[in-house]
Amino acid sequence: MIPVAEFKQFAEHQPAFKVLKPWWDVLAEYLTVAMLMIGVFGCTLQVTQDKIICLPSHGPRENLSEAPCQQLLPRGVSEHVGDLQELSGLRNNLDLQQYSFINQLCYETALHWYAKYFPYLVVIHTLNFMVCTSFWFKFPGTSSKIEHFISILGKCFDSPWTTRALSEVSRENHKGPAATGRATVTTAAAAAGPGKAGEGEKEKMLAEPEKVVTEPPAVTLLDKKEGEQAKALFEKVKKFRVHVEEGDILYTMYIRQTVLKVCKFLAILVYNLVYVGKISFLVACRVDTSEVTGYASFCCSHTKAHLFSKLAFCYICFVCVYGIICFYTLCWLFHRPLKEYSFRSVREETGMGDIPDVKNDFAFMLHLIDQYDSLYSKRFAVFLSEVSESRLKQLNLNHEWTTEKLRQKLQRNACGRLELALCMLPGLPDTVFELSEVEALRLEAICDVTFPPGLSQLVHLQEISLLHSPARLPFSSQIFLRDHLKVIRVKLKELREVPLWVFGLRSLEELHLEGLFPPELARAATLESLRELKQLKVLSLRSNAGKVPASVTDVAGHLQRLSLHNDGARLLALNSLKKLAVLRELELVACGLERIPHAVFSLSALQELDLKDNHLRSIEEIPSFQHCRKLVTLRLWHNQIAYVPEHVRKLRGLEQLYLSHNKLETLPTQLGMCSGLRLLDVSHNGLHSLPAELGLLQNLQHLAVSYNALELLPEELFCCCKLRTLLLGYNNLSQLSPQVGALGALSRLELKGNRLEALPEELGNCGGLKKSGLLVEDTLYEGLPAEVRDRMEVE
Repeated sequence: MIPVAEFKQFAEHQPAFKVLKPWWDVLAEYLTVAMLMIGVFGCTLQVTQDKIICLPSHGPRENLSEAPCQQLLPRGVSEHVGDLQELSGLRNNLDLQQYSFINQLCYETALHWYAKYFPYLVVIHTLNFMVCTSFWFKFPGTSSKIEHFISILGKCFDSPWTTRALSEVSRENHKGPAATGRATVTTAAAAAGPGKAGEGEKEKMLAEPEKVVTEPPAVTLLDKKEGEQAKALFEKVKKFRVHVEEGDILYTMYIRQTVLKVCKFLAILVYNLVYVGKISFLVACRVDTSEVTGYASFCCSHTKAHLFSKLAFCYICFVCVYGIICFYTLCWLFHRPLKEYSFRSVREETGMGDIPDVKNDFAFMLHLIDQYDSLYSKRFAVFLSEVSESRLKQLNLNHEWTTEKLRQKLQRNACGRLELALCMLPGLPDTVFELSEVEALRLEAICDVTFPPGLSQLVHLQEISLLHSPARLPFSSQIFLRDHLKVIRVKLKELREVPLWVFGLRSLEELHLEGLFPPELARAATLESLRELKQLKVLSLRSNAGKVPASVTDVAGHLQRLSLHNDGARLLALNSLKKLAVLRELELVACGLERIPHAVFSLSALQELDLKDNHLRSIEEIPSFQHCRKLVTLRLWHNQIAYVPEHVRKLRGLEQLYLSHNKLETLPTQLGMCSGLRLLDVSHNGLHSLPAELGLLQNLQHLAVSYNALELLPEELFCCCKLRTLLLGYNNLSQLSPQVGALGALSRLELKGNRLEALPEELGNCGGLKKSGLLVEDTLYEGLPAEVRDRMEVE
């Protein structure tokens, strides 16, 4: 016989594909195997045995064509087996080759084609059914997606992370009812009173045997390799989902091959029922072979007709069952939303409420998986959940960032607080909250920050910086931060992304916000209400606001420092600044100002004003600063100021004046009347000379005139005996007056970038000046007397 294994290649596909074969496809596959065996058995009989046996008919020639084959049977057969009679028959006078010739000729001309080719038709039809069933496993457009899906599915099913995630959920669900039950019993016993409770416990101990309560085993931790594999699986699942959900080629191909099988079933069933009666044991054959054999009519017997008729009946039964399965498949395809798949039950069971529903081919494959085993989709769903992914990231973070490693990163920040700075991590390690000594927490470029209840363990925490790190905060942690946090810095792409809990921190003293307003909100510059910030003293806002946010007035009664950095965007409507009655420091940096705002002159408590990087050309309003009687620091640097008005003399209480990076060419002589001036910075301008009246500034300690065009210094300048820092670098000075020796307090002198040929030896009289504080070319320094150099080198 022909072995069935020869046809294995028509239905062969990977064993892993069985998960995408529902029960009807499996049953249909077994039916096709049975039908194939029928066909192979019939073909084997056709090949190995004689097909037909014919005998000549002896009736009259004119009636041979009309006489049925049944009438030509030999009549010499005895009817009684028990009687011994002599057998007699007709003598045909034909040899063996003539019989073989007639058999072959009648097989080709007289036997019906259905009876002749029935086994081959069965094999062909069955092979077609096999091809239709497995075609979507072979088609390039679908096989690649199926192979990828099966590969990912197997890894997700066997991943240790899947087992861990489901075990944790199972353990939580197990503990919940048990704990509730124990609490109920305890409460009931307590309510019954001490005596009754004790009696109840004794009776229970006597009535029931002692039970050993065992805690469920803790889930084993993942090693680094397993964690990385699970992390890679999350990425693969995300990419595969995006790729597969774009189309429905798998769903369409499955429907098409099912419809094709139904059409083939109907066609095969109809013509088999019509022609199955053509399989007859007796076949009448009339061929004109009288010249060869002497006969023209024959009666033939189809030796396998009886067996073929039985096989045909079995084959039609199998085809009917196959057709019923195909119709059931069509009903399943068209009466259920197979292009949508909901994980609602999985979400309820696992507690991962963020598992998304899927669609198109992804949904269709999951529906097929459920027909095999719904556990596959449940374990696969673990890798669709962002909660699960965040748990994995957290676990990996905790392994990588141990407490000892984090403690090594602790250092003091600019404010003197012990700070832990973390940058560009996938999350926040839980081990952070074991460092109770941390006073400041700086998180930069951490995409997913969720403060757990363990935040309350940081009892010394006073400062948090969130730089491009949006953070979520549970209610319990909000209460903790509300009572402990003093300083918070938030830097985000847009200010509307600032977490709302920030505006509810009642103990907050400093709030620093950095981010842009959306174009449609830039003019309004709307912030959340600051009314809850009763202790706020410092507010810093770096954005593109069109005006001062209205919510600033909520803290006007106690705000002491306000910093607005507008990144060059023009700031208008500054009248609200008048309400800041106790404001001490004001910074309006890069706000596009062309004049000093008049609202500033109403701030009677103002001590420091910074107008850096604006478009100020004139400062004629400077006399109005006499209303700010407490003003001690005025920063007008990085502007376009061409001259300083004479009214500057009225700022007698001014201690620090910054005019660097402007377009000054001269300084007014009245500047010497600012007797309280301790710092004067006019570097990076175009000054050609300094007024001699600067010598009147007896309190001057710091003078910076570097990067100008000075050729000569007034001798009176060296009367400023308190001068400690004198920056004269990068000018056109050709000599330095020996009067410099009168500056006994001088500790820093910059002379680089000038045209000096020698240094006066009177520098040795500057007792506070050391080599490290003298910035000059080496050749000039070497030109000093040896005793002067020796004294400067002594620390």
